[in-house]
Amino acid sequence: MEVYLIKGLYLILSLAILVILHELGHFIPAKLFKTRVEKFYLFFDPWFSLFKIKKGDTEYGIGWLPLGGYVKISGMIDESMDKEQMKQEPQPWEFRAKPAWQRLIIMIGGVTVNLLLAFFIYAMTLFIWGKQYLPVENAVHGVVADSTMIAHGFQNGDKILKVGDLKPQTFSDIDKAILIGGERTLLIERDGDQKTITLPTEIDQDLLRTGAKRLFAEQVIFYVDTLIPGGTAIYSELEVGDRIVGINGFDTQFFHDFVKEIKGYAGHSINLDIIRDGIRKQVRVDVNGSGKIGAGPFAFKQFEYKTQTYNIFQAFPAGFKHSINVLSGYVQSFKLIFTKEGIKQVGGFGAIGSMMPSKWGNWRDFWELTALLSVILAFMNILPIPALDGGHVMFLLYEMITNRKPSEKFLEYAQVAGMVILLSLVVYANGNDIFKAFN
Repeated sequence: MEVYLIKGLYLILSLAILVILHELGHFIPAKLFKTRVEKFYLFFDPWFSLFKIKKGDTEYGIGWLPLGGYVKISGMIDESMDKEQMKQEPQPWEFRAKPAWQRLIIMIGGVTVNLLLAFFIYAMTLFIWGKQYLPVENAVHGVVADSTMIAHGFQNGDKILKVGDLKPQTFSDIDKAILIGGERTLLIERDGDQKTITLPTEIDQDLLRTGAKRLFAEQVIFYVDTLIPGGTAIYSELEVGDRIVGINGFDTQFFHDFVKEIKGYAGHSINLDIIRDGIRKQVRVDVNGSGKIGAGPFAFKQFEYKTQTYNIFQAFPAGFKHSINVLSGYVQSFKLIFTKEGIKQVGGFGAIGSMMPSKWGNWRDFWELTALLSVILAFMNILPIPALDGGHVMFLLYEMITNRKPSEKFLEYAQVAGMVILLSLVVYANGNDIFKAFN
């Protein structure tokens, strides 16, 4: 329960940061162009709000429904559907009375802020923590392959040498090359010999169908690094630094072997075969009902990780480059949503929350995930769908090119259609989360 609470708090904090800054992207240029902003809300407030205060012409508040936020700009056809206001003659302070170029700047302000926020966060994380990663070539024990990859010819212990013409630097490079880049040929080393494996064209659909999180990971020897409070191992004779090599006489040389084997002993006691100070011995441990003992391995000391540090002048160009790479990767992967298996993987707030850190104080992961969400929010908002920023931009560009403004009645219908589409997507995405939670 504590883990879910921490993830939930992280999620709300991340959403609050993203929503407030996104809406400020609309609010600030609106004020600069002397456009009246009637409301500025964090989260939505149907029927009532948790907090509100009025300063000048603007009501600032916090809604109770954490699905986003909004600014209500006078004289603009938006989700408020304030038709009475639109029936009146345009006033100088209204959105509709402003030149098209000013309205365009107001509408793209939110997306612009999201992209700048992602760039700034990535730059600051590189400056503060640097970039630490395990080069693929330093995974001396080879890889642990996802079950789908094993079904297509890979084995645990293989070493990945090339994906197409790319010599991958990290394991995420391999995933991106296959899922996004469309590479299907991999050169591997197995038992000292090199071999080429060709994946089927539809491998991306297979991976989406099975819900694969990582295609390959480093194969890790199980040296005990942590004895988790509340776990069963902490009450046994197992010690930090022990190497676990077997369960009831069955060899488990690597951590993934141990995880697979111990599930069959849920709710029972087992004899762990361990090596301590070069001596092999057995330790009696109870296994809980989930097939776990509450012991974690360390990988960091087994491999030679690389750490790249950045000063403040290096961090900003590196952060900008990383932001562009993340955006480019997301845009390229967006096509998978329109496939049979891809649409099934669409998730809502539950899926986002599950990615949040499970331990309070893990700010590096929190900020990097917030930056990723900021990139996604920018891209999704600029899509040419009515009710999104991109829908308003689309109609504004049409007006600027043709010098003809769409009728307010047409914009009202488009807004309603867009809201129906968005609400349907929200219901579907969060329904997917609920379905997966019960299955």
